[in-house]
Amino acid sequence: MTRTLIKNARLVNEGTVSEGDLLVENGRIARVGGEISAADAEVVDAAGQVLMPGMIDDQVHFREPGVTYKADMATESRAAIAGGITSFMEMPNTKPPAVTVQALEDKFALAADRCWGNYAFYMGTTNDNIDEIRRLAPDQTCGIKVFMGASTGNMLVDDPKMLEQVFSDAPMLIATHCEDTPTILANEARYRAEYGDDIPVKFHPLIRSEEACYKSSSMAVDLAKRFGSRLHVLHLTTARELELFEPGPPDGKRITAEACVHHLYFCDADYETKGSLIKCNPAIKTAADRQALRQGLVEGRLDLIGTDHAPHTWEEKHASSYFKIPAGLPLVQHALAMSLELVHDGVLELPALVEKTAHAPARMFDIVERGYLREGYWADLVLVDMAAQDQVRREDILYKCGWSPLEGDTLRSKVTMTFVNGELSYDRGCFGAAPQGRRLQFAR
Repeated sequence: MTRTLIKNARLVNEGTVSEGDLLVENGRIARVGGEISAADAEVVDAAGQVLMPGMIDDQVHFREPGVTYKADMATESRAAIAGGITSFMEMPNTKPPAVTVQALEDKFALAADRCWGNYAFYMGTTNDNIDEIRRLAPDQTCGIKVFMGASTGNMLVDDPKMLEQVFSDAPMLIATHCEDTPTILANEARYRAEYGDDIPVKFHPLIRSEEACYKSSSMAVDLAKRFGSRLHVLHLTTARELELFEPGPPDGKRITAEACVHHLYFCDADYETKGSLIKCNPAIKTAADRQALRQGLVEGRLDLIGTDHAPHTWEEKHASSYFKIPAGLPLVQHALAMSLELVHDGVLELPALVEKTAHAPARMFDIVERGYLREGYWADLVLVDMAAQDQVRREDILYKCGWSPLEGDTLRSKVTMTFVNGELSYDRGCFGAAPQGRRLQFAR
């Protein structure tokens, strides 16, 4: 029996903060709270640090298979555990895309013994793969991904009949990327008429506009209400969209929504200094939109925090024109610390933050025995020094792409240790001997 005893921590769990210990045995939480003694246990003194369940990231792009010159499951999951993410759900727009049951299972085979965190993969949707979606077992995937906006290859779903079939027949949660392509194309044409291909990147949120987002997200919500679907709308960016979602906890909701760390952290003023490095879809918008998203977390209109981690090479992000610069940011290494800025800013209390990063994702996706500091649950744990000043430096970046949009910024918290399935996988810049991630299980 392997045992680890974490002593003197500030335990953040299920709405409370308390001083106490936590005992891990054979990968699971054996005891939690109060003063614990355990013979032969390896002791970790967590005095002055916060102990919380690891972040569960509902949206990442790790680029494997097919685009591994940018990233792969091993490199990005390693960066993720350094950022406090112990479980992730990866998107289907790879090469080949995960739009068949076989392609989905092929990705699970690629992940085995290589992922530093626990993993699941979305099944993608096209205009003609409804039969593959119907073949899925409810517990085979974290969800069905629908790109209701421009995307990779043939994964833009713009056939109304197909959308109705997906919303009617999908056997589990449907996650949507919502932007209206005709609106975006019309905006692009207007700016191209004035600037040619050299459109300043500051206009990206006006091209990927509020109207484009609202038109698509409102359509998704309407479809979900018509068919009684379980809908989860990803990466909201505008104040206007929040009116589509009910306040309160996610339990019992059929329609939920996500905020991403970069949309909570950056605003359109940052294009002046960050430029193309923060070009993403949907776009980072105004400071007023950012404030509305933060308030949406408080009200419960936004149910969880994810990353939409989407790396590209430095050279790609500095392409010669607006239209050649790919959209996406690498984020997982600092995701939890970015989220904790909301605590430092007084937007959320620590227990509410943990609800958005761990508890709620576990419940919303029906994940088995993760997301809480509960006896019998898998010991996916993160220790955080809330008083550490952490300046983001290029030489410390762990992504395969080698850069971060946060370079030069100072975060006010730092992940010090991450346990995955009870094993100390990350310790102040050092990693365990081998990846410990497992395939996530779903109780459906």
